[in-house]
Amino acid sequence: MDLRAYFARIGYDGPAEPTLAVLNAIVQAHVQSIPFENLDVLQRQPIELTPAALEHKLVQRRRGGYCFEQNGLLLLALESIGYDVAPMSARVRYGRPGGVVPPRTHLFLRVRIDGIPWLADVGVGGFSMTSAIRLDTAGEQATPHEARRITRDGALHLQQVRFGGDWHDLYEFTLEEMPLVDRELANWYTSAHPQSDFRHRLVVALALPGGRRKTLLNREFSDRQRNGTVDGRVIATHQELLAVLADDFGLRLERDSRLTCAGLDWPA
Repeated sequence: MDLRAYFARIGYDGPAEPTLAVLNAIVQAHVQSIPFENLDVLQRQPIELTPAALEHKLVQRRRGGYCFEQNGLLLLALESIGYDVAPMSARVRYGRPGGVVPPRTHLFLRVRIDGIPWLADVGVGGFSMTSAIRLDTAGEQATPHEARRITRDGALHLQQVRFGGDWHDLYEFTLEEMPLVDRELANWYTSAHPQSDFRHRLVVALALPGGRRKTLLNREFSDRQRNGTVDGRVIATHQELLAVLADDFGLRLERDSRLTCAGLDWPA
């Protein structure tokens, strides 16, 4: 991997050594520079997971992507630096009713540093992590953005996120690794299956310094502060949408690009 180009893309100019401090600095720089987005899915463009494709899209073309692309790129970077890192599979539970078994279509990373397992995840939309958290600790863990914790539900591990005084399940996992063949299959479902959520809604997110997050869900744009206050508005036209993508997320599409899905119900 071209680490120099990746570091320039995320604005990181620190050391390249397999320590916790470097991991946290890279994770934070990554999610504050490379937006989470599913624009290619809505334009019916294929999502490729080869190292060359990931570097070309996210680094050279300065685009974003979803979990298989985001954490796939971070996996390449951490391996190049010398980390003991493994891709792990998960099922996203946030926003789904209880009792529903979600598909195993999420990728995060386990990073071992001095024998301690850490969870790193730069690809979970508006909840993309801005630092790693320990996998072997049950208590609350602070990050530069929301607090997190790892709990158990029988044989399942749960990553939870705290808003105010409430904890919410983000995703469940079993510590089963996710080799490339499984990522390719889940990536096809996520990007191409007619029932995939990403085929029916626009999702863009970017973390900002100071605990802020900008998100775009279909036509609803929001700028959330660390204290929970939200400044939001509804996007009125397709041209305004393209302007928001460019100005707020650094995603510049051609003026004649058309993003279509059930969630983009433009007024007549």
